[in-house]
Amino acid sequence: MHALMHTTNPKKNSYSIHNSKMKKLVSISNGTKEFEYKKILLSNVMITRKRNLFWGRKWRTLDIKMALWFLAIHLLALFAPLTFSWNALWAAFCIYVLFGTCGITITYHRVLAHRSLKLSKWLEYMFAYFGVLSFQRDPIYWVSIHRYHHQYVESEKDPHSPTFGFWFSHMGWLFDSGYIIEKYQERKNVEDLKSQVFYKFIQRTYVLHLFAFATVIYALGGFTYIVWIMGVGGVWSYHSTFLVNSACHIWGNQIWDTNDLSKNNWWVALVSFGEGWHNNHHAFEYSARLGLEWWQIDLGWYVVKFLKAIGLATNVKVPTEEQKLKKSCGSHYKFK
Repeated sequence: MHALMHTTNPKKNSYSIHNSKMKKLVSISNGTKEFEYKKILLSNVMITRKRNLFWGRKWRTLDIKMALWFLAIHLLALFAPLTFSWNALWAAFCIYVLFGTCGITITYHRVLAHRSLKLSKWLEYMFAYFGVLSFQRDPIYWVSIHRYHHQYVESEKDPHSPTFGFWFSHMGWLFDSGYIIEKYQERKNVEDLKSQVFYKFIQRTYVLHLFAFATVIYALGGFTYIVWIMGVGGVWSYHSTFLVNSACHIWGNQIWDTNDLSKNNWWVALVSFGEGWHNNHHAFEYSARLGLEWWQIDLGWYVVKFLKAIGLATNVKVPTEEQKLKKSCGSHYKFK
């Protein structure tokens, strides 16, 4: 770390840090020689572990249900050209932005998973419900998986590390409940949510809320709205979130010493309301602000700032300059 602090070449610094991470990841595999590993396309990230995505493993009932659900959502999206209307497009876009920003990135992620800020309780529950209607599982499940990701990042127990392969980290892990059961026999990292009646109720009745939402959509706009809000909007929302788990641990820049593969990826940040500044997030997971530079667009942070200004968000956490310096790889803070 001290040696890195004196480097004057940002690219060289980033490359040397990345290589040190790769050596560490290679060393934890089960005796496989380094030359047997396969690199993920256009990256230095190696697949050091293997998990069968489709064949040669047990498919549980939950896995089949999940696969059918994702297949149905993607098939719905294929009807988009045949059902296009500007009203449906704008409805899908507005719901995607509202639910994605307030539901997933602010409440599921920054409020519930990391306690980066506090919202008025009524607002927390309302925003969390937006997350429920984003089809990304209930808050207890989502937060538990995310906390395990940070606790075991890039290790054998990481729920979705790209060291198992791009597609496994992107969405393959969702169809492999055996993997989750195998790694986490008792999921006790969300006791704070389990103690709240609201979140337990949502967990028990999750599917009913999705059916109710679909019914409302159909009543408002028929099959066209189903296609655009659930199909097109659902596919876009899913893959925007999935890219944070996959692409942001493979492609991008690493400017903080996080001891993992997390990357800042600007194009993922644009479609995920700031979540693409993933190296920033892994360096300061307690921070409510993910885009730490003025030019790093972070829509979630802009909403948090507004809520703070009107008194609906409190205890908003951001890293201090001293904390940034301690995590800096060297060149990033050389001239500040």
